[in-house]
Amino acid sequence: MRVLLVGAGGVGTAITRIAARREFFEAMVVADHDPARAEAAVATVSAAGDRRFTAARVDASDEAAVTALLTAHRCDVLLNATDPRFVMPLFRAALAAGADYLDMAMSLSRPHPERPYEECGVKLGDAQFERAAEWESAGRLALVGMGVEPGLSDVFARYAADELFDTIDELGVRDGANLTVDGYDFAPSFSIWTTIEECLNPPVVYEEDRGWFTTAPFSEPEVFDFPEGIGPVSCVNVEHEEALLMPRWVDARRVTFKYGLGEEFIGTLKTLHQLGLDRTRAVTVAGQDGPVRVSPRDVVAACLPDPAALGERMHGKTCAGTWVTGTRDGRAREVYLYHVVDNQWSMREYGSQAVVWQTAVNPVVALELMASGAWTGTGVLGPEAFAPRPFLDLLTGYGSPWGIRES
Repeated sequence: MRVLLVGAGGVGTAITRIAARREFFEAMVVADHDPARAEAAVATVSAAGDRRFTAARVDASDEAAVTALLTAHRCDVLLNATDPRFVMPLFRAALAAGADYLDMAMSLSRPHPERPYEECGVKLGDAQFERAAEWESAGRLALVGMGVEPGLSDVFARYAADELFDTIDELGVRDGANLTVDGYDFAPSFSIWTTIEECLNPPVVYEEDRGWFTTAPFSEPEVFDFPEGIGPVSCVNVEHEEALLMPRWVDARRVTFKYGLGEEFIGTLKTLHQLGLDRTRAVTVAGQDGPVRVSPRDVVAACLPDPAALGERMHGKTCAGTWVTGTRDGRAREVYLYHVVDNQWSMREYGSQAVVWQTAVNPVVALELMASGAWTGTGVLGPEAFAPRPFLDLLTGYGSPWGIRES
């Protein structure tokens, strides 16, 4: 397998460090708009004598340039480690080059123009699923939403349906952490651009008798008790791909996603929204050499520390998982399938902070399953479309076991 990895930020760099310990691929081209970032990611793994990695420069929004890079390096698959703004040009470029495609976040949504907190407008992933027939005709696979959430959480959902439950009432993804960062009052552990997008958009909920619908941001607060010492965390509805993916392949009466944000974080996001600093459309500001057009959200991102660089200051654990209720053999059942990463462990073992490492390990596992033929398919498919056991076994084989808590 020959891989083009687009994006050499925190997650992309962690992907190279994880992949370097595996033998399933022949070559990996690491491309970024900033060649220094790509070269730095490659230098770390190449210093240990691994010559499978090559650095390149590419603009992820330039579909033709990405297609040419895939062709020039004879890549079999494009792994997208950029933010969701670049999903569609990379998705189209992979198809044009005759390559498979894998991402960790899906094409962007647009709220309903009149009823944003009741009805869906353009849903996450709609633009990709609209082109599923083209991928099927080409005999290529686009594996979408294959990070940790979405991704591993969706694998858990399929595993629960296949092996743990006869009927499922609710698939509820619950994400929480007890991470702290020394020296910062506000320092998100993941891309603030993506965090704003998913937290301030109308959350999507799926119910069997209603289909997909939306609610207000931060709705339905609940306290969820996370395992391995993390403890109770207040969680709220946010927009996330699982609610759009799981119902396509798994029968459940309800699907939700709730994120453990905390009151301070929620308050900060609400303030950004009130001030218009969450907007992506450029505004004109005065500059030293005249007016400058700039996106308010990009300014916010530029003012905050790079999440990938916070590992040495970070303490605690992060947990991703899927809470499932339903029946088994005629009796009520409730389980939480989860994956916990301790920041001290991920920093010591890989030099990557816990949140980005947890996101990065799952697409590498998926690539290995694709390379071995354990996961095959054509079209636009989510993680739920594949057998879960090979993935969960291989994740454990990577030295990062998952857990199950029965209530």
